[in-house]
Amino acid sequence: MKFFSTLILAFLFTLNLSAQDKKKYTISRTDKAPKIDGILDDEVWKTAQIATDFVEFQPTVGKTMLKNKRTEVKMTYDDTGIYISAYLYDDPKDMMKQFTQRDDFGQSDFFAAVFNPNNDAQNNTEFFVFSSGTQADAFESPGNGEDFGWNAVWESATKTVDDGWILEMKIPYRSLRFTKAENPTWGIQFHRHYRTTREQTTWNPVDVTSGARIGFFNAELKGLTNLEPPTRLSFYPFASYVADRFDGEKIDDFNVGLDIKYGITENFTLDATLIPDFSQVGFDDVQLNLGPFEQAFSEQRQFFTEGVDLFRKGNLFFSRRIGSAPTGNPTLGTDEIIEGDFPQKTALLNAVKVSGRTKGGLGVGLFNAITKKTDLDIIDATTGEKRKETVEPLTNYNIMVVDQQFNKNSSVTLINTNVTRNGSGFSATPGGLELNLGRNGSGYRDANVTGLLFDLKNKKNTYGAIAEVKMSNINLEDGTQTGISSSLGFGKNSGQYRWSLSHELADKEYDINDMGLLFRNNYSNFSTDFSYQIFEPTENLNNFSINSWANYNSLYRPGTFTGFNFGGRVFAVGKKSLMAYGGNFNVQPGKQFDYFDPRVDGRYWITEDWLNTGAFISTNYNKKYAIDVNLGYETLFEEGRIYQSVFFGVEPRIKFNENFIVIYSFSWDQELRERSWIDFIGDDIIYGQRDQLTIENSISGSYNFNALNSLTLSFRNYWSAVQYEDNIYELGENGRLHRDNDYTKEDISDPDVNFSTWNLNLTYSWQFAPGSFLTAQYRNRIFNFNNNGSQAFGNSLGELLDQPNGNTFSLRMVYFIDYADLKNVFKGKS
Repeated sequence: MKFFSTLILAFLFTLNLSAQDKKKYTISRTDKAPKIDGILDDEVWKTAQIATDFVEFQPTVGKTMLKNKRTEVKMTYDDTGIYISAYLYDDPKDMMKQFTQRDDFGQSDFFAAVFNPNNDAQNNTEFFVFSSGTQADAFESPGNGEDFGWNAVWESATKTVDDGWILEMKIPYRSLRFTKAENPTWGIQFHRHYRTTREQTTWNPVDVTSGARIGFFNAELKGLTNLEPPTRLSFYPFASYVADRFDGEKIDDFNVGLDIKYGITENFTLDATLIPDFSQVGFDDVQLNLGPFEQAFSEQRQFFTEGVDLFRKGNLFFSRRIGSAPTGNPTLGTDEIIEGDFPQKTALLNAVKVSGRTKGGLGVGLFNAITKKTDLDIIDATTGEKRKETVEPLTNYNIMVVDQQFNKNSSVTLINTNVTRNGSGFSATPGGLELNLGRNGSGYRDANVTGLLFDLKNKKNTYGAIAEVKMSNINLEDGTQTGISSSLGFGKNSGQYRWSLSHELADKEYDINDMGLLFRNNYSNFSTDFSYQIFEPTENLNNFSINSWANYNSLYRPGTFTGFNFGGRVFAVGKKSLMAYGGNFNVQPGKQFDYFDPRVDGRYWITEDWLNTGAFISTNYNKKYAIDVNLGYETLFEEGRIYQSVFFGVEPRIKFNENFIVIYSFSWDQELRERSWIDFIGDDIIYGQRDQLTIENSISGSYNFNALNSLTLSFRNYWSAVQYEDNIYELGENGRLHRDNDYTKEDISDPDVNFSTWNLNLTYSWQFAPGSFLTAQYRNRIFNFNNNGSQAFGNSLGELLDQPNGNTFSLRMVYFIDYADLKNVFKGKS
């Protein structure tokens, strides 16, 4: 600990306060707004300042583009927004403009305007326009990178000409958060990407060796005078219809609702979904899970992916917890059974989030969501008597976060998450929610987690340090369980050679899984890594990097060694072919002590000398035909065991034209003589040796009629078959497996597995007005699970197709209404 403290003190004394010279753009106000049509014939563009002389930062640092590939940008503004025009010179034969959906970069040239109204080098708002006319936008910050889950409503138009392409943009003030000031200085950056050659340029030069983001090197935007932050109030009314058919059952559902965005102050915004509708959320890529930890899926509900950068601080928020399966287990009588299926989710009643950041860098976020009480129908099989039992009460999820940024790249954060289940925080009343400070006596747990986080870097971003302390409190029937977690790290962030040292720990009581995601606790781990990369192309390579790592792991209590591993990775991109390729390896030498697979506290399983290695090739996506190939191999060198695993994946893609692309993916994974936990026989922990074959096929295709209309198809078939040997093992107290009791597979109830799923999703989307969408979707799903682990793929597929089909058709329309536009309409009428 003293070593880390010394490093941090040394780092703090190396703060360099020198500033980089920045380019400056002086913008002028216009009385006549330019028409956003991609034609630069508006009077204002004749006199506006030109931003040109863009500088390349990838692959060649500092290169000035040739005259026939130059970029010329102009800006103006009025009382409603900022206007940008860009003339992007190029040979049209060298340009790429694949039509894609919003936020999908595909294979297209693009131009981006990056705004930072606070000019703090940390919180940027990015607006991208592709040569095809498609838009993308994102919030960008040091801790979360680019958040493309955020979507604003703004205007753009493009036009291809003989010597390149032209674009115009209007960024309304409702899409930016800024404080009223007489003569403010904003941060601004322009970014251009030439897809064919992968060259990237910016107006203000970027030092890629620094490890900082592009937005860290913003230029200055001057000339804005007396800007009035608008009333940022937008409505998103929606209507949806869902027709679901499964195994003879029919459900027709019609919903109407409203989402709201409201600027509470100049810098803070409230987002609310008053009547949530997630009828068109995509399928999860479910896999067979035989391990000791839960299977986690990414968030696909837009409300929980948009504008949540503050709430992700400290990794305490896993939004899939909200609306997940009930946490309670029903108490069944002797002859009682559950009527119907156990619910896989709870209904979300509403959700609200408030977030923003002041001019001084103080960020504040408040999040709250409420899920509905979930009951089970239980029936007595003998008497026929029915009753209901609650498996998840009315539940409130809450997050509060305060984040102070400083030094243009550092921050300190306090975050608290809280889950209250019908008792200790609130209770349902006819008038709404009533505060109740008593301890939860309902039998359901409450949870509270608090984290204090430090992210420190010196002015030049050369060195960085992180420190985190987190405490969890779980309110149980028998008292409060308090747990602690911490992490500390220090490293070099810039230059060709970079390194880091870190330590993480959590005690046995640390638990964030009511609102976060934690696979395991009770650990004390040391890690280190080292990397090298080039910043200038060589004769054959555009990019090259290599990195290595090592980890020493132990339990927190007792401080018992659990394992050690080291490995490395190499990545390269060819200069002419633009083909990417690389490889990796990971070694776990000596004995590894697994304290989690046995599912019993204090028991462990020993394995020895693991080796995992892999390689991949990815050809140039710019071509009509491209392919990704990866191959992996794993084995161990343990006396008495012959284990191996081979993985192969191939993903060819064909781009028929700029509108139509199809991607097929195939993966094959064969594990031979793997050993793992199966079950218990009395107090004995039972392991088996198994063979597992997993095959996954998927295909995705999209036809984009233009930047506003698209038709997409996604299909996935996943199959995994597991077959155990007849003789099974018992785990000994010494962590080794033995067969002293001569257990066989017959002593376990059907351990073999045949698991298969089928998902198909066909979607048509039409953006018929700015921010307004009509979406039609057809979905088909099939699932099968049995214990025939020896069944071949073809037979399993035939059996899967014989299962009941779930078919869903949905139609959803969302309309964007801006308060300012609505107000102007009424003024016009009056």
